[in-house]
Amino acid sequence: MQKFLVINGPNLNMLGQREPEVYGSETLEDVIKWTESKLEGRAKLEWYQSNVEGDIVSRIQKAHQENFSALIINPGGYSHTSVAIHDALKILQIPIIEVHLSQVYKRETFRHTLLTAKAATAIMSGLGKQSYYMAIESQLH
Repeated sequence: MQKFLVINGPNLNMLGQREPEVYGSETLEDVIKWTESKLEGRAKLEWYQSNVEGDIVSRIQKAHQENFSALIINPGGYSHTSVAIHDALKILQIPIIEVHLSQVYKRETFRHTLLTAKAATAIMSGLGKQSYYMAIESQLH
């Protein structure tokens, strides 16, 4: 069974409370349960969330030495600012799918620059929680 690392960045632990008009009312735990139920028996998922940029970089670096089929990452606000996460992603030699719950190009212009996505294999934006499922589904073989 293929194994996937799913990293969530800052404020994603506040889903359901933070801007529900943008992100919906479901919590990160709801998203995790839904995604895992959709992929039950087909993929093993390891979830990680941090609000700290350096912790995310360290987790990506550790993933370099582990046996994951792909990395799914929602860098949150770090998408727009983190050269450090971008550089850590470039270490990996597995597919990297960057996901965003909201459609970033319909939001504030500062969100249109996705520094971390430059190191990604693909980007999924605006599909809500289905972004995680579809990112993993795209890598199953």
